Amino acid sequence: MIIDCHGHYTTAPKQLEEWRKRQIAALEDAKHVPSKGSLGIDDDEIRASLEGAQLKLQRERGTDITIFSPRAMGMSHHIGDDTTSRHWSEHCNEMIHRVCVLYPEKFVGVCQLPQSPGVSPKNCIPELERCVKEFGFIGCNLNPDPSGGYWKDPPLTDKWWYPLYEKMVELEVPAMVHVSASCNPNFHGTGAHYINGDTTAFMQFITADLFRDFPTLKFIIPHGGGAVPYHWGRYRGLAQDMKRPPLKELLMNNVFFDTCVYHQPGIDLLLKVISADNVLFASEMVGAVKGVDPETGFNYDDTKRYIDAIDWVSKADKEKIFHGNVKKVYPRFARTAKR
Repeated sequence: MIIDCHGHYTTAPKQLEEWRKRQIAALEDAKHVPSKGSLGIDDDEIRASLEGAQLKLQRERGTDITIFSPRAMGMSHHIGDDTTSRHWSEHCNEMIHRVCVLYPEKFVGVCQLPQSPGVSPKNCIPELERCVKEFGFIGCNLNPDPSGGYWKDPPLTDKWWYPLYEKMVELEVPAMVHVSASCNPNFHGTGAHYINGDTTAFMQFITADLFRDFPTLKFIIPHGGGAVPYHWGRYRGLAQDMKRPPLKELLMNNVFFDTCVYHQPGIDLLLKVISADNVLFASEMVGAVKGVDPETGFNYDDTKRYIDAIDWVSKADKEKIFHGNVKKVYPRFARTAKR
Protein backbone atom coordinates (compact mmCIF):
# COMPACT_ATOMS: atom_id res chain seq x y z
CA MET A 1 0.00 0.00 0.00
CA ILE A 2 1.21 3.49 -0.88
CA ILE A 3 -0.08 6.30 1.35
CA ASP A 4 0.69 9.90 0.36
CA CYS A 5 0.64 11.90 3.60
CA HIS A 6 0.71 15.33 1.95
CA GLY A 7 -1.99 16.29 -0.53
CA HIS A 8 -3.90 19.56 -0.87
CA TYR A 9 -7.17 20.27 -2.64
CA THR A 10 -5.58 22.64 -5.12
CA THR A 11 -8.14 21.86 -7.82
CA ALA A 12 -11.32 22.68 -5.89
CA PRO A 13 -14.26 23.99 -7.92
CA LYS A 14 -14.03 27.70 -8.74
CA GLN A 15 -16.95 28.58 -6.43
CA LEU A 16 -14.71 28.07 -3.40
CA GLU A 17 -12.23 30.71 -4.53
CA GLU A 18 -15.05 33.00 -5.66
CA TRP A 19 -16.57 32.82 -2.18
CA ARG A 20 -13.18 33.71 -0.71
CA LYS A 21 -12.82 36.72 -3.02
CA ARG A 22 -16.24 37.99 -1.94
CA GLN A 23 -15.32 37.47 1.70
CA ILE A 24 -12.09 39.46 1.30
CA ALA A 25 -13.81 42.24 -0.65
CA ALA A 26 -16.43 42.56 2.09
CA LEU A 27 -13.71 43.32 4.63
CA GLU A 28 -13.44 46.79 3.06
CA ASP A 29 -17.00 47.61 4.16
CA ALA A 30 -17.02 48.68 7.80
CA LYS A 31 -20.76 48.00 8.01
CA HIS A 32 -20.57 44.48 6.63
CA VAL A 33 -21.73 41.75 9.00
CA PRO A 34 -19.74 38.55 8.31
CA SER A 35 -21.74 35.45 7.49
CA LYS A 36 -20.66 32.04 6.37
CA GLY A 37 -23.16 31.58 3.58
CA SER A 38 -22.93 28.67 1.15
CA LEU A 39 -20.78 27.65 -1.81
CA GLY A 40 -23.25 26.14 -4.25
CA ILE A 41 -21.02 23.23 -5.28
CA ASP A 42 -22.58 19.90 -6.23
CA ASP A 43 -21.02 16.45 -6.02
CA ASP A 44 -20.49 16.17 -9.77
CA GLU A 45 -18.37 19.32 -9.71
CA ILE A 46 -16.24 17.83 -6.95
CA ARG A 47 -15.82 14.61 -8.93
CA ALA A 48 -14.82 16.56 -12.03
CA SER A 49 -12.25 18.55 -10.07
CA LEU A 50 -10.51 15.34 -8.99
CA GLU A 51 -10.94 12.86 -11.82
CA GLY A 52 -8.56 14.64 -14.17
CA ALA A 53 -6.08 15.62 -11.47
CA GLN A 54 -5.44 13.88 -8.12
CA LEU A 55 -7.30 10.67 -8.94
CA LYS A 56 -5.71 10.44 -12.38
CA LEU A 57 -2.24 10.89 -10.89
CA GLN A 58 -2.94 8.39 -8.12
CA ARG A 59 -3.73 5.78 -10.77
CA GLU A 60 -0.76 6.65 -12.95
CA ARG A 61 1.78 6.77 -10.13
CA GLY A 62 0.53 3.91 -8.00
CA THR A 63 -0.67 5.81 -4.94
CA ASP A 64 -3.51 4.16 -3.02
CA ILE A 65 -4.59 6.80 -0.49
CA THR A 66 -3.89 10.50 -0.06
CA ILE A 67 -4.10 12.25 3.29
CA PHE A 68 -5.92 15.31 1.99
CA SER A 69 -6.22 18.86 3.31
CA PRO A 70 -7.24 22.31 2.04
CA ARG A 71 -4.85 24.25 -0.17
CA ALA A 72 -2.02 25.46 2.05
CA MET A 73 -1.36 28.71 0.19
CA GLY A 74 -5.06 29.46 0.40
CA MET A 75 -5.22 29.33 4.22
CA SER A 76 -3.84 32.91 4.32
CA HIS A 77 -4.44 33.36 8.02
CA HIS A 78 -3.17 36.95 7.84
CA ILE A 79 -6.37 38.06 6.08
CA GLY A 80 -9.14 39.57 8.18
CA ASP A 81 -9.77 38.48 11.75
CA ASP A 82 -10.64 35.30 13.61
CA THR A 83 -14.20 35.30 12.26
CA THR A 84 -12.87 35.60 8.72
CA SER A 85 -10.58 32.65 9.33
CA ARG A 86 -13.28 30.57 11.02
CA HIS A 87 -15.77 30.88 8.18
CA TRP A 88 -13.11 30.23 5.55
CA SER A 89 -11.68 27.23 7.40
CA GLU A 90 -15.11 25.71 7.89
CA HIS A 91 -15.87 25.90 4.18
CA CYS A 92 -12.48 24.47 3.23
CA ASN A 93 -12.75 21.61 5.70
CA GLU A 94 -16.29 20.79 4.65
CA MET A 95 -15.04 20.48 1.06
CA ILE A 96 -12.40 18.00 2.19
CA HIS A 97 -15.04 16.03 4.06
CA ARG A 98 -17.20 15.86 0.95
CA VAL A 99 -14.23 14.56 -1.05
CA CYS A 100 -13.62 11.87 1.57
CA VAL A 101 -17.28 10.84 1.55
CA LEU A 102 -17.29 10.57 -2.24
CA TYR A 103 -13.97 8.68 -2.36
CA PRO A 104 -13.53 6.99 1.04
CA GLU A 105 -10.95 4.54 -0.27
CA LYS A 106 -8.83 7.25 -1.90
CA PHE A 107 -8.79 10.19 0.53
CA VAL A 108 -8.57 10.69 4.28
CA GLY A 109 -9.04 14.16 5.73
CA VAL A 110 -6.75 16.57 7.54
CA CYS A 111 -8.09 19.96 8.58
CA GLN A 112 -7.15 23.58 8.18
CA LEU A 113 -7.19 25.41 11.50
CA PRO A 114 -8.91 28.81 11.86
CA GLN A 115 -5.77 30.60 13.01
CA SER A 116 -5.39 34.38 13.09
CA PRO A 117 -2.37 36.51 14.10
CA GLY A 118 -2.39 37.36 17.79
CA VAL A 119 -5.41 35.15 18.50
CA SER A 120 -4.95 32.30 20.95
CA PRO A 121 -4.62 28.86 19.32
CA LYS A 122 -7.29 27.82 21.82
CA ASN A 123 -9.76 29.28 19.30
CA CYS A 124 -8.86 26.45 16.92
CA ILE A 125 -10.08 23.71 19.23
CA PRO A 126 -13.79 23.70 18.28
CA GLU A 127 -13.00 23.30 14.57
CA LEU A 128 -10.39 20.63 15.26
CA GLU A 129 -12.88 18.69 17.38
CA ARG A 130 -15.59 19.05 14.74
CA CYS A 131 -13.34 17.76 12.00
CA VAL A 132 -12.05 14.82 14.02
CA LYS A 133 -15.24 13.77 15.77
CA GLU A 134 -17.82 14.54 13.07
CA PHE A 135 -15.82 14.17 9.85
CA GLY A 136 -13.35 11.47 10.85
CA PHE A 137 -10.27 13.56 10.06
CA ILE A 138 -6.97 12.20 11.32
CA GLY A 139 -4.79 15.30 11.71
CA CYS A 140 -4.42 19.03 11.18
CA ASN A 141 -2.18 21.51 9.43
CA LEU A 142 -0.61 23.95 11.87
CA ASN A 143 0.71 27.28 10.59
CA PRO A 144 3.65 28.43 12.77
CA ASP A 145 3.39 31.92 11.25
CA PRO A 146 -0.20 33.13 10.78
CA SER A 147 1.12 36.61 9.97
CA GLY A 148 2.32 35.47 6.53
CA GLY A 149 6.06 35.92 6.71
CA TYR A 150 6.51 38.33 9.63
CA TRP A 151 6.56 35.76 12.46
CA LYS A 152 4.57 37.75 15.01
CA ASP A 153 3.29 34.89 17.18
CA PRO A 154 5.38 32.99 19.77
CA PRO A 155 7.52 29.98 18.79
CA LEU A 156 5.79 26.61 18.52
CA THR A 157 7.41 25.59 21.80
CA ASP A 158 5.84 28.46 23.76
CA LYS A 159 3.01 27.73 26.18
CA TRP A 160 0.84 29.98 24.01
CA TRP A 161 0.26 26.85 21.90
CA TYR A 162 -0.26 24.41 24.77
CA PRO A 163 -4.10 24.39 24.86
CA LEU A 164 -4.12 23.24 21.24
CA TYR A 165 -1.45 20.61 21.91
CA GLU A 166 -3.43 19.29 24.86
CA LYS A 167 -6.42 18.79 22.58
CA MET A 168 -4.28 17.18 19.86
CA VAL A 169 -2.93 14.68 22.37
CA GLU A 170 -6.43 13.97 23.67
CA LEU A 171 -7.72 13.39 20.12
CA GLU A 172 -4.61 11.44 19.04
CA VAL A 173 -3.95 13.63 16.02
CA PRO A 174 -0.61 14.94 14.73
CA ALA A 175 0.00 18.25 13.01
CA MET A 176 1.82 18.92 9.79
CA VAL A 177 3.76 22.15 10.32
CA HIS A 178 2.77 24.11 7.21
CA VAL A 179 2.98 27.83 6.60
CA SER A 180 0.67 29.54 4.15
CA ALA A 181 1.04 32.47 1.77
CA SER A 182 3.85 34.97 2.25
CA CYS A 183 2.96 38.65 2.26
CA ASN A 184 6.57 39.57 3.02
CA PRO A 185 8.19 40.53 -0.31
CA ASN A 186 11.51 39.10 0.86
CA PHE A 187 10.14 35.54 0.94
CA HIS A 188 8.75 33.80 -2.10
CA GLY A 189 5.91 31.60 -0.89
CA THR A 190 6.82 28.09 -2.01
CA GLY A 191 10.49 28.69 -2.75
CA ALA A 192 11.50 30.43 0.47
CA HIS A 193 8.70 30.86 3.02
CA TYR A 194 7.74 27.17 3.01
CA ILE A 195 11.33 26.07 3.53
CA ASN A 196 11.89 28.80 6.13
CA GLY A 197 8.88 27.53 8.07
CA ASP A 198 10.06 23.92 8.02
CA THR A 199 13.58 24.79 9.11
CA THR A 200 12.49 27.29 11.75
CA ALA A 201 10.07 24.83 13.36
CA PHE A 202 12.80 22.21 13.72
CA MET A 203 15.18 24.67 15.33
CA GLN A 204 12.47 25.77 17.73
CA PHE A 205 11.95 22.16 18.76
CA ILE A 206 15.68 21.77 19.50
CA THR A 207 15.76 24.69 21.90
CA ALA A 208 12.90 23.69 24.22
CA ASP A 209 11.45 20.78 26.17
CA LEU A 210 8.10 20.60 24.40
CA PHE A 211 8.20 16.82 24.12
CA ARG A 212 8.98 16.38 27.78
CA ASP A 213 5.66 18.12 28.42
CA PHE A 214 3.90 16.27 25.58
CA PRO A 215 5.68 12.94 25.05
CA THR A 216 3.07 11.63 22.57
CA LEU A 217 2.68 14.82 20.54
CA LYS A 218 3.73 14.35 16.91
CA PHE A 219 4.62 16.71 14.10
CA ILE A 220 5.35 16.14 10.43
CA ILE A 221 7.74 18.67 8.94
CA PRO A 222 7.02 18.70 5.22
CA HIS A 223 9.11 19.35 2.11
CA GLY A 224 11.77 16.93 3.29
CA GLY A 225 12.36 18.98 6.45
CA GLY A 226 13.40 22.14 4.65
CA ALA A 227 17.12 22.70 5.20
CA VAL A 228 17.32 20.29 8.12
CA PRO A 229 18.64 17.07 6.53
CA TYR A 230 21.15 18.98 4.43
CA HIS A 231 22.51 20.69 7.55
CA TRP A 232 22.09 17.81 9.98
CA GLY A 233 25.58 18.25 11.36
CA ARG A 234 24.84 21.90 12.10
CA TYR A 235 21.75 20.99 14.13
CA ARG A 236 23.48 18.16 15.95
CA GLY A 237 26.35 20.52 16.74
CA LEU A 238 24.08 23.34 17.89
CA ALA A 239 22.19 20.98 20.17
CA GLN A 240 25.48 19.77 21.58
CA ASP A 241 26.76 23.33 22.13
CA MET A 242 23.53 24.21 23.94
CA LYS A 243 23.90 21.15 26.18
CA ARG A 244 20.75 19.66 24.75
CA PRO A 245 20.26 15.90 24.47
CA PRO A 246 21.23 14.19 21.20
CA LEU A 247 18.67 14.83 18.48
CA LYS A 248 17.62 11.20 18.32
CA GLU A 249 16.69 11.30 21.98
CA LEU A 250 15.36 14.86 21.99
CA LEU A 251 13.13 14.88 18.89
CA MET A 252 12.97 11.76 16.82
CA ASN A 253 10.14 10.08 18.71
CA ASN A 254 8.00 13.09 17.90
CA VAL A 255 9.21 14.75 14.68
CA PHE A 256 8.91 13.23 11.21
CA PHE A 257 9.73 14.33 7.67
CA ASP A 258 7.95 13.78 4.37
CA THR A 259 9.38 13.08 0.92
CA CYS A 260 8.25 16.23 -0.92
CA VAL A 261 11.74 16.63 -2.35
CA TYR A 262 11.73 16.96 -6.08
CA HIS A 263 14.92 15.41 -7.38
CA GLN A 264 16.79 12.13 -6.89
CA PRO A 265 19.87 13.53 -5.09
CA GLY A 266 17.60 15.27 -2.57
CA ILE A 267 15.69 12.09 -1.76
CA ASP A 268 18.97 10.18 -1.56
CA LEU A 269 20.30 12.69 0.95
CA LEU A 270 17.11 12.64 3.02
CA LEU A 271 17.18 8.87 3.37
CA LYS A 272 20.90 8.73 4.11
CA VAL A 273 20.61 11.28 6.91
CA ILE A 274 17.17 10.60 8.43
CA SER A 275 16.18 7.14 9.63
CA ALA A 276 13.48 5.41 7.62
CA ASP A 277 11.54 5.29 10.90
CA ASN A 278 11.07 9.06 10.63
CA VAL A 279 10.17 9.47 6.96
CA LEU A 280 6.68 9.39 5.46
CA PHE A 281 5.98 9.18 1.76
CA ALA A 282 4.44 12.30 0.24
CA SER A 283 4.26 14.12 -3.09
CA GLU A 284 2.14 17.27 -2.50
CA MET A 285 0.53 16.67 -5.88
CA VAL A 286 -1.02 18.69 -7.42
CA GLY A 287 0.98 21.36 -5.66
CA ALA A 288 4.09 23.45 -5.55
CA VAL A 289 6.02 22.02 -8.50
CA LYS A 290 3.79 20.63 -11.23
CA GLY A 291 6.06 20.61 -14.27
CA VAL A 292 8.14 17.97 -16.02
CA ASP A 293 11.84 17.79 -15.23
CA PRO A 294 13.65 18.06 -18.59
CA GLU A 295 16.58 16.11 -17.18
CA THR A 296 14.45 13.03 -16.48
CA GLY A 297 11.32 13.42 -18.59
CA PHE A 298 9.13 12.81 -15.51
CA ASN A 299 7.19 15.15 -13.25
CA TYR A 300 9.19 16.70 -10.45
CA ASP A 301 6.51 15.71 -7.92
CA ASP A 302 6.45 12.03 -8.91
CA THR A 303 8.32 11.26 -5.70
CA LYS A 304 7.53 7.56 -5.59
CA ARG A 305 9.80 7.13 -8.59
CA TYR A 306 12.77 8.47 -6.61
CA ILE A 307 12.24 6.07 -3.72
CA ASP A 308 11.72 3.12 -6.06
CA ALA A 309 15.05 3.93 -7.73
CA ILE A 310 17.09 3.57 -4.53
CA ASP A 311 18.54 0.08 -4.20
CA TRP A 312 20.29 0.61 -0.85
CA VAL A 313 17.08 1.14 1.13
CA SER A 314 15.70 -2.21 2.22
CA LYS A 315 12.25 -3.46 1.28
CA ALA A 316 11.25 -3.33 4.95
CA ASP A 317 12.34 0.31 5.23
CA LYS A 318 10.52 1.25 2.04
CA GLU A 319 7.37 -0.31 3.49
CA LYS A 320 7.79 1.88 6.56
CA ILE A 321 8.12 4.95 4.36
CA PHE A 322 5.25 4.06 2.04
CA HIS A 323 2.70 3.07 4.67
CA GLY A 324 4.00 1.71 7.96
CA ASN A 325 4.97 5.01 9.56
CA VAL A 326 1.59 6.57 8.81
CA LYS A 327 -0.02 4.18 11.27
CA LYS A 328 2.46 5.26 13.92
CA VAL A 329 2.16 8.99 13.31
CA TYR A 330 -1.59 9.06 12.57
CA PRO A 331 -3.16 6.68 15.13
CA ARG A 332 -6.63 7.40 13.79
CA PHE A 333 -5.71 6.25 10.30
CA ALA A 334 -6.27 2.58 11.03
CA ARG A 335 -9.67 3.37 12.53
CA THR A 336 -10.76 5.65 9.69
CA ALA A 337 -9.33 4.65 6.32
CA LYS A 338 -10.86 1.77 4.42
CA ARG A 339 -8.17 -0.58 3.17
